[in-house]
Amino acid sequence: MNDIFSIKAFQFPENFVWGSATAGHQIEGNNIHSNYWYNEQRQLERDPNYEVSGMACNSYEMYEEDSRLLKELKHQMYRMSIEWARIEPSEGEFKQEEIDHYIKVFESLKTRGIKISLTLVHFVVPQWFAEKKGFHTMENLKYFERYVEYVVPKIAQYVDMWCVLNEVNMQVKEEWLDHKMNCVRYHARAYHIIKKYSNAPVSTAHGFLRIHGKRQGDTFDMALQNYYDVLCNEYFFHAIRTGEIVVPTREAVYDKEIKDTCDYWAINTYVRRMVDSRKAEGKGTPYSFATVPLLPSKFYIKQFDPEVIIHNLNRLKDKPVYITENGLSCNDDDFRIVWIVEYLSAVHECIQMGVDVKGFMYWSLLDNYEWGSFMPRFGLVDVDRENGFKRTIKPSGYFYKEIIENNGFNPEILKKYLQELPRAIY
Repeated sequence: MNDIFSIKAFQFPENFVWGSATAGHQIEGNNIHSNYWYNEQRQLERDPNYEVSGMACNSYEMYEEDSRLLKELKHQMYRMSIEWARIEPSEGEFKQEEIDHYIKVFESLKTRGIKISLTLVHFVVPQWFAEKKGFHTMENLKYFERYVEYVVPKIAQYVDMWCVLNEVNMQVKEEWLDHKMNCVRYHARAYHIIKKYSNAPVSTAHGFLRIHGKRQGDTFDMALQNYYDVLCNEYFFHAIRTGEIVVPTREAVYDKEIKDTCDYWAINTYVRRMVDSRKAEGKGTPYSFATVPLLPSKFYIKQFDPEVIIHNLNRLKDKPVYITENGLSCNDDDFRIVWIVEYLSAVHECIQMGVDVKGFMYWSLLDNYEWGSFMPRFGLVDVDRENGFKRTIKPSGYFYKEIIENNGFNPEILKKYLQELPRAIY
């Protein structure tokens, strides 16, 4: 965290797209036919204190309220997902009423002039698909193709930008390597199906980790850094650029259908991941001086590292780039304001360096369910789950609104929302 009061004004290009992002399972509630719902119930049986998604933010019912908030906050694009488990709750059983529901959501956004970035699978799949081993086997491609063929022609007219999958690149354990390779091919197949019905750009959201060896310059840490970067990042970019999937310890695959199946790079990026060759499994811990305890219990975001934007995006000068996720979980909303300024300043620097960044979507619009807990609060909008899921815009939400209205940052906006740098209390 730096002294943001010393950051000078900066502007974004004309037609830069501003917005926010969510995922269906994390906000809709009662996604009862999904693998995540199933796993949450098993976890609850083992641990009565485990938090399940339940009603989440009740956005399935309150989508009009969420659309109104997006309009009030001047967001121009909303990244959201549809839930395959609602649309095909059991194998081969498609629910047109669920498609009709999502069309109502889309129309609610469109009537307010909000563009839609749509994710087809944001981690969560139907339980029946998971029981068949999901994306871990190519034998299931026919089920995914059927889903994409069913939904895309029915909703294509509403979608301004597509994300097929979300963050399929981040797992490094042996049992996930086939999954990583397969997902590139699932993505490519969906790309070609979508293109039959839509001219909107297509990508898959890449969780762009900045892998950082704890001892920069150390032979062993740098070797581990390079290995994990290939395993998490470069394998995906290389596959899209060439059609060749290269994952260490697996036979390489060349499939001409893969090449150029991202029209833009969809980038989710937050903080660096430390690796340490002196530790079991290579897992490192952040530098102690860079750690900011933002929440009352452990969570992975506990450092401000806007340089990840610089280092990551400068590798992506061959296609347009959208930041499809970036945000901070904290209880003190002042930290979120600091985060937004620092990271947007880094995005602006990337544009100055020649990266064609087209838009930025803050994660998340709402304080959502964060895969096992409601404790990490990412939202620009508070959700009071004890009192009818009442939505309350936070100061950071209004601050971001002014950034959007000005298409950039200036110190006078900051002074209205922050008088001094916040201090960690945990």
